[in-house]
Amino acid sequence: MRIGATYLGNDRCEFTVWAPLLQDVALQIAAPKPQLIPMQKEGRGYWTVTADDIPPGTLYSYQLEGTTTRPDPVSYCQPNGVHQPSQVIDQNAFSWTDFNWQGIPLEDYIIYELHVGTFTEKGTFEAIIDRLDDLKELGVNAIEIMPVAQFPGDRNWGYDGVYPFAVQNSYGGVNGLKTLVDACHQKGFAVIMDVVYNHLGPEGNYTANFAPYFTDKYRTPWGSALNFDDAYSEGVRNFFIENALYWFRDYHIDALRLDAIHAIYDFSAKHFLAELAEKTNEFSQQQGRSFYLIAESDLNDVRIINPPSKGGYGIDAQWCDDFHHSLHSLITKEDRGYYRDFREFRTLVKTLQEGFAYSGQYSEFRQRYHGSPAGDLDPAQFVVCCQNHDQVGNRMLGERLSQLVSFDALKLAAGIVLLSPYIPLLFMGEEYGEDAPFLYFISHSDPGLVEAVRQGRKAEFEEFHAVGKPPDAQDSATFEKSKLNWKKRREGKHQALLNLYRTLIKLRRQIPALKCRDRQSIEINSFEAEKIITLRRCSGNSQVLAIFNFSDREQTTQPVLPEGNWKKILDSSDPQWKGNGSTLPDKFDRSLTLTLPAQSFVLYQVE
Repeated sequence: MRIGATYLGNDRCEFTVWAPLLQDVALQIAAPKPQLIPMQKEGRGYWTVTADDIPPGTLYSYQLEGTTTRPDPVSYCQPNGVHQPSQVIDQNAFSWTDFNWQGIPLEDYIIYELHVGTFTEKGTFEAIIDRLDDLKELGVNAIEIMPVAQFPGDRNWGYDGVYPFAVQNSYGGVNGLKTLVDACHQKGFAVIMDVVYNHLGPEGNYTANFAPYFTDKYRTPWGSALNFDDAYSEGVRNFFIENALYWFRDYHIDALRLDAIHAIYDFSAKHFLAELAEKTNEFSQQQGRSFYLIAESDLNDVRIINPPSKGGYGIDAQWCDDFHHSLHSLITKEDRGYYRDFREFRTLVKTLQEGFAYSGQYSEFRQRYHGSPAGDLDPAQFVVCCQNHDQVGNRMLGERLSQLVSFDALKLAAGIVLLSPYIPLLFMGEEYGEDAPFLYFISHSDPGLVEAVRQGRKAEFEEFHAVGKPPDAQDSATFEKSKLNWKKRREGKHQALLNLYRTLIKLRRQIPALKCRDRQSIEINSFEAEKIITLRRCSGNSQVLAIFNFSDREQTTQPVLPEGNWKKILDSSDPQWKGNGSTLPDKFDRSLTLTLPAQSFVLYQVE
């Protein structure tokens, strides 16, 4: 069911809003010509009216039960913020130039996650365009944008959005985002939009005035759960499915990252995610190219990404937190909070082999058994990283890895992520070792809500036994501190790290063995005492061997290899990467013993 204000041309517009329990809904035009237009109630609680003399830019709200006036829950634009009238948008007015764009296969994605407000000094969609050539030179080919649904004020991570269809006005609004996507496609980048289907923000959320969008059957970290399986849930499911199709259709978005799907509670015979995947596949078939869904999930449940033929929901891929947590704990030695489950070297080995480190074992942190086996799944169904917005920004001081580990460990983390068979994700600035924090920030107008956020953050950090006081999320200085320092990428070790990332990405895209994702072509061995992992990958005559030393000391190993002459093509200890000098030969055969410097990795290729 199409919802919202659909501009039909010639100053005609069709308005549709879901309000099944209300007895009277009217369209209230605020500008340019104030008027009140009655609406008709159709089937399943949808109210509609088609009105004339409604040009694009018209400001409107809905009058409910003759008393209360609220913006449209399906607003495409909130030009004056979350509490003011919505605006009619002509979605066909934009002149797209990406007619030949056919997308990129998901298995080939190299993702770069960014936050619009802090990626550049201006903090706009347009300003990102000026940095696309830098990202092209880096080698990434998919840009993941943190949520842009309209939120209160002009500073927010985006997860407090309350109008899922409206593009944040302070970033550049409707045309700003379309211009960015068009430019991305022209330069060969896919665009992933981070969307939030598990909750709505607390300020400006008027959906309860319209319909039972929420249910008290379940509780989430944000309060009552969105209603995906209770009475009247059909309208909520339609709302979010229409939202997904809206991003694909009207903004040419290539993929959606679904935030925290473990907080989407649905015991329907057909889970909402399964229905969403089904509708996305139908849209892909209609358009003649693939559109993708990538879930964030901490369930370690293969049903999320298994196809319907195996009883799964059919989501294309998911973030693999186990990979991040295992790697982070290993190189930082942190073991508080959820990191206590990843203190052992073997968890990183297992996640390299199978995807999930926890596939049914007992979790000390969760105090229950956790996960399901994933070893038979395609590696391209997992997105891995050594940093992302959550794992940096949810630290009390927002420290990036560059502030927690040695430079050698930064290079080691880059190597294991980019040489793994999984889809790699980089968090903005990671590629040159940005040392500015990425902090949590908001700009709410309700003082009570601001204080609640402050207290909530404080309580959250107690779980990790953090000492001190979190930076004030409401203070604009907290936001400013989180902006990237682009000039650093041309300085000293920052430049060396950037060049290493470029080289790793280039090798990943060019060497057939590194492009092959078949688990049968991947051999992983580990030596726990030495903290060494060997990763051999092959495709036809193409073979590579990566050796990672996670120890704080020099270690020796003798990898078991097939016959052949192995030539070194990258060594993180080389001076060009600001290393102390390599101890490894340029070439060797299968019988040679290799000695690796502490916290280093090397990549060999069969000649």
